[in-house]
Amino acid sequence: MAHDAVVLAAGGSRRLGRAKQLLTAGGEALVARVVRRVLATRPSRTLVILGAHEHAIAAVLEPYEVELLSNPAWEAGIASSLHVAARALHGRDHPVLLTVVDQPALETHHFANLLAAHDGSTDTVSAYGDALGVPAVLRAWTLARAEGLTGDTGFRRLWSEATPRAVRADELADDLDNEADVARAIAAGQLDALPR
Repeated sequence: MAHDAVVLAAGGSRRLGRAKQLLTAGGEALVARVVRRVLATRPSRTLVILGAHEHAIAAVLEPYEVELLSNPAWEAGIASSLHVAARALHGRDHPVLLTVVDQPALETHHFANLLAAHDGSTDTVSAYGDALGVPAVLRAWTLARAEGLTGDTGFRRLWSEATPRAVRADELADDLDNEADVARAIAAGQLDALPR
């Protein structure tokens, strides 16, 4: 399926106290790992939205054919990165594979499953526990509505208005918000041990 892709990598990792985008798994930075897996789905365009730690993350992504877009308002929350993506993809009608970089269990098959399930009638989202979230495949119409979002509000509010198609992926419920999350991921073999 023809699609575009957006990787949200602008966050400041305040609760963690270090750039989660640059944590490593198998020696590979998480942001590079996610980008590599996104590119395996063969998107027409791949945008990576940067903000905090921009130069360090950009350096890690030099080998990849992606569009690096700066979000100078990244401290305002995730909605500001969605605004950047929506403006960059304005006028395109492809569905958009949207993902973050802090789900250590995320694999290429999660993207493939979402794309295979997406029929264009509604958004297709990941379901874990009682939540609906990313990664997701958004209709272009949904991404265009990002300008109405503020702060740390993502598309979940829109999904409460129009029921999306859900693809179960309970393993994606664990993300990397704090040191306890990182320790758990290291113990599970999903992350490399942190340097002392």
